[in-house]
Amino acid sequence: MHEMSLAEGIRQIIDAQAAAHDFARVTRLRLEIGRFAGVEKPALEFAFDVVMRGSPAEGAALELIDLPGRALCYDCAEEVEIDDRLSPCPLCGGGKLVPQGGDEMRIKDMEVI
Repeated sequence: MHEMSLAEGIRQIIDAQAAAHDFARVTRLRLEIGRFAGVEKPALEFAFDVVMRGSPAEGAALELIDLPGRALCYDCAEEVEIDDRLSPCPLCGGGKLVPQGGDEMRIKDMEVI
């Protein structure tokens, strides 16, 4: 379950930001997760609750924001949203797509006190 290591990485970021910006507690954390990131959201939610114990984010609300998959179509030269990596272009039906996004995961923002 790599979601546990993802949660540990998030905790390291929170701990570093708490020290740098002198806040005591995170009340809400919003994460952006791309469609192709390979993250099991229920597993990440569980890992987040476990890993944040004893940290400034213990008990924080976790909000997961879905980001679409994106690709550049060489047939019509447009950047399009796709549901899966092997989908054809939704505009022209072409099959020459190069992924441009959707595999990212990042902290969008935190509410702190």
